[in-house]
Amino acid sequence: MLLHHGTEAAFCGGLLNQKKSGVYCCRLCGLPLFRQDTKFESGTGWPSFTGPIDPQHVLGTEDNSYGMRRIETRCARCDSHQGHVFPDGPRAAGGLRYCINSVSLQFVADGEALPDPLGRAERIAA
Repeated sequence: MLLHHGTEAAFCGGLLNQKKSGVYCCRLCGLPLFRQDTKFESGTGWPSFTGPIDPQHVLGTEDNSYGMRRIETRCARCDSHQGHVFPDGPRAAGGLRYCINSVSLQFVADGEALPDPLGRAERIAA
């Protein structure tokens, strides 16, 4: 799914109801992409965020598949498919909804080591 631009079925992802404090990292390369405090309930069936940790960590490319005009989101480090961004998010938070596949993410609770395929140990701030 990560490299083939697939989408998981709505309401089946393991991170949809995750509420602990921490960050969501790319499952393929470990790059931190979203913080829990930007996650919100969109009712769409996928984890939704108002924005990435760093805009440079998430790339956007035009996706016109399935007769829709959307912006696909990809990890800036490994180019894996994460989901899509839509202009229907909370207005108070900028109006964007990053709709991300649970299977594309790995959750890391505050204080735990970030995943790193190169073996470097880093910790996120609590």
